[in-house]
Amino acid sequence: MTPGDHREAARRLDEAERTRRQIRMISLDYPEMTMADAYAVQRQWRALKLARGRKIVGHKIGLTSKAMRAAVGIDEPDSGFLLDDMAFADGGAAPADRFIGLRVEAELAFVLKAPLSGPGCAIDDVLEAADFVAPALEILDTRIFRVDPESGKTRSVLDTIADNAANAGIVLGGRRIAPRGTDLRWIGAICARNGEVEETGLAAGVLDHPARGVAWLADRMGEQGESLQAGEIVLAGSFIRPIEVGKGDRIVADYGPYGSVSIAFV
Repeated sequence: MTPGDHREAARRLDEAERTRRQIRMISLDYPEMTMADAYAVQRQWRALKLARGRKIVGHKIGLTSKAMRAAVGIDEPDSGFLLDDMAFADGGAAPADRFIGLRVEAELAFVLKAPLSGPGCAIDDVLEAADFVAPALEILDTRIFRVDPESGKTRSVLDTIADNAANAGIVLGGRRIAPRGTDLRWIGAICARNGEVEETGLAAGVLDHPARGVAWLADRMGEQGESLQAGEIVLAGSFIRPIEVGKGDRIVADYGPYGSVSIAFV
């Protein structure tokens, strides 16, 4: 793909989000598309949003499950950006008609008190740079068809990366967890939709330690001459399967002694 192709693909994604109309897979139009192309499209889309006055508040990490990476044929996670208009209040409501294909995941969020950069970033570096860790929900959406209506082809990981790694929102819980105060691997969540348990999981499902994904992101950004900044939020990766949601649904993730986090879609 050329730089012009990247810009055009980003424009299409932006229009899809604004009109709530999914688009054809970018990988179908550009069969030679690479992971570098996918991230280039994502950066161009981010630039469009920043030009309209949005602010970066953090980043998300996805595909942290070994099974999920195997399913899409890659050997590393993916990542996306978080903007100020993607944040929703814990216990509050989000307009369902803002999204196209809603899903929700439970994870831990790291809020940084110091910059973090690669190469060679390690779990201990992440714990040192983190101000606190908090329960979180990630709101997922897809501006690209998951299954192409014409060919029947399933969306590729390249399409997902270009589509901001499917991110559309974040809900940060109010309970702060000291990064070194507990074994983060054993923090778990019971996730319910409208009072019925849908999924459960432990944070160890995220690369064996949720901080490992943050270290991976710092290293990957370092390769691009970028770094994680103090004050930014990093969603470390889900440890449950995505829960499908729609208008009228309420999701509550119970983290036991570490509090809970919830959102309703209205």
